[in-house]
Amino acid sequence: MNPVLAALPTTIFTVMSGLARELGAINLGQGFPDDPGPEDVRERAAEAVRDGDNQYPPMMGLPTLRAAIAAHYARHQDLHLDPQTEVMVTSGATEALAASLLGLIAPGDEVVLFAPLYDAYLPLVRRAGGIPRIVNLAPPHFQLDAEALARAFSDRTRLVILNNPLNPSATVFAEENLALLAEACRRHDVVAICDEVWEHIVFDGRTHCPLMALPGMRERTVKIGSAGKIFGLTGWKVGFVMAAPPLLKAVASAHQFLTFTTPPCLQTAVAYGLGKEDGYFSDMRTRFARSRDRLSAGLAARGFTVLPSAGTYFLNVDIAPLGWDDDVAFCQNLVRRHGVAAIPVSAFYDADPVRTIVRLCFAKQDSVLDAALDRLGDAARGAA
Repeated sequence: MNPVLAALPTTIFTVMSGLARELGAINLGQGFPDDPGPEDVRERAAEAVRDGDNQYPPMMGLPTLRAAIAAHYARHQDLHLDPQTEVMVTSGATEALAASLLGLIAPGDEVVLFAPLYDAYLPLVRRAGGIPRIVNLAPPHFQLDAEALARAFSDRTRLVILNNPLNPSATVFAEENLALLAEACRRHDVVAICDEVWEHIVFDGRTHCPLMALPGMRERTVKIGSAGKIFGLTGWKVGFVMAAPPLLKAVASAHQFLTFTTPPCLQTAVAYGLGKEDGYFSDMRTRFARSRDRLSAGLAARGFTVLPSAGTYFLNVDIAPLGWDDDVAFCQNLVRRHGVAAIPVSAFYDADPVRTIVRLCFAKQDSVLDAALDRLGDAARGAA
């Protein structure tokens, strides 16, 4: 068995969602909306599967989708990409990450990561032969700082992985933080793999700043996006990779032996969706921000300490003021005794984790959030 993968535990998402199903709990753990997604985009997929071509599409993605991706990012982020040489479609952002890491890491390369981190990063880096160098970010703001970057980067660093907005901390990195990271990349000749799947889901007047747009980063950045996150269609697994031709060629070489391609009906629908009016995206942000505020206010009223949530589907609570010092035990108690599934943020660290932060998903209907709040109030009153 492969020593990297065989020893991996079941992911925390699978564990907590399984407990939610088994116990009939409200699932605020795994991050997915509880509505079916935009009807017009789903209708385009249905039309494409009924009337379109259902054979293998091109390995790099349908030309119509690649053109739509380039047009979308030119309009929304002022990035100008060649759809023929700088854009590729993958079967979800996780496959995009796998292809990027397998295609760009040589055994022994050092890779800088920031924790808390998406749980796929470490096994993928290690499977590709990379040596992780992890920077732990501190709550409540989880921002980068120059001293930590100076310790992590060296002449042996070849890649850095940035998740912005950051899941699970719901952080949007400030532009001065991104400038520090870009400067470290330029100084050490490092390629940045940017997991930016939450780029459209930012709140309170923020706009997403892609690392690729910073000076000196256009030729050394692999940008990854997700239709699943943009349209709340997480089961579709349609991802995008954008990079300068030499980088994209290496990533495509790995992609062709992973999933090779992605269902053409979904690609057709995503191409349509990316061209939707700006109002769709602003309304989506407004809707999610309202749900965030509803859950945040309800938690605060029940005695929870709520951390800032600048983007994503998530917010976090600090359980230390409730007398808890073990987020895993808290989440087990919460799902088993109070009927709400949440995620312990310590699961997103490799070493020296913060053990008092718990993540909740607010991408749910009001009735679901209100029912969860009633149960969470009981949990707060029965503090450790």
